[in-house]
Amino acid sequence: MAEKRKLEKKLVESVACIAPNIYVLSFKRDFQFIAGQVVAIDVTDDAQPRLYSIASGEKDELVEILFDEQPKGKLTPKLSKLKKGDTIYVSEPFGTFNCGGEKAWWIAAGTGIAPFVSMARSGLGVHKMLIHGGRKDENFYFADYLQKELTYSYIRCCSQQQETINYKGRLTKWLKNQHELPLDIKYYLCGSADMVVQVRDILISRDVPFHNIISETYF
Repeated sequence: MAEKRKLEKKLVESVACIAPNIYVLSFKRDFQFIAGQVVAIDVTDDAQPRLYSIASGEKDELVEILFDEQPKGKLTPKLSKLKKGDTIYVSEPFGTFNCGGEKAWWIAAGTGIAPFVSMARSGLGVHKMLIHGGRKDENFYFADYLQKELTYSYIRCCSQQQETINYKGRLTKWLKNQHELPLDIKYYLCGSADMVVQVRDILISRDVPFHNIISETYF
């Protein structure tokens, strides 16, 4: 649940299904934001909005929001049914999950890839390593774009598909199998609470300083 924030009316530009139960909602950008920030969204202006990371670049014409439709959710089943011209209510962008041009590792699970897509689209992909965990090959959202931008610095870890062109196993397994992890860079984590805790524990066990680990948890 998001804290109470002023919501402004926006018109939906599109809602596209990009994988089973996974959607990208877009609306025209009329605000400035920093890649990695979130917005609160709802279908009314007096309910309880949810927070979503922005997936578009800072200068893109449209704001894109990646979300996973939860059948029993209060909001996502409504968002997935929206059409062009429908109304939503959106807060101003906020949040401090931001990364500059320095060397860093980005680690994401599922739809936690969204802020890193925004960062890459905003020109921050140089000197970055991206490790993305997904259940199946279809769960590596924006993969074509990220592969083009990051090439060999983009690792996809597929945990539940027997035949895959990607690394077979969870991203935690991939991390544990690395002989050495850089100790002088920042690690940005975005995913479920369990994923964030597990990855943080692995990094700390490999002597990565705690202050070099920055996390964003989604629920």
